[in-house]
Amino acid sequence: MYSEKVMDHFEHPRNVGEIENASGVGTVGNAKCGDIMRIFLDIDDDGIIRDVKFKTFGCGAAVATSSMATELVKGKTVQEAMQVTNKAVMEALDGLPPVKVHCSLLAEEAIHAALWDYAQKKGIVIEGLEKPKSDIHEDEEQEEEEY
Repeated sequence: MYSEKVMDHFEHPRNVGEIENASGVGTVGNAKCGDIMRIFLDIDDDGIIRDVKFKTFGCGAAVATSSMATELVKGKTVQEAMQVTNKAVMEALDGLPPVKVHCSLLAEEAIHAALWDYAQKKGIVIEGLEKPKSDIHEDEEQEEEEY
């Protein structure tokens, strides 16, 4: 059901914890499944993500996607981190079961929420970044209503 990479990131998650005085902190959740993800970014003066940590309350897939998302943004510029999508997280994990795709969406949104927090603290605009939602379930409900 889960790829070896998903199991590895679940059993041995990378970058777990908090960063005191983080440059940006993003917290998102999904009320429908109960997953909550918080990402902490330490961004230097050149806009490079020097360190990243996460805390996740949720299923194994939520832990694995959090872990992989932190690996994908570590050492990257803010603009490069903006390019990390849920699809990129899923591909890096060699896929997720369809019922767990929302976990990769949480990871993408948590990164964006942390970047939003960073931009707010710095008084800057990050091109392409929109104000994050605290609950990604809002989007799912809207999509369901459209059909």
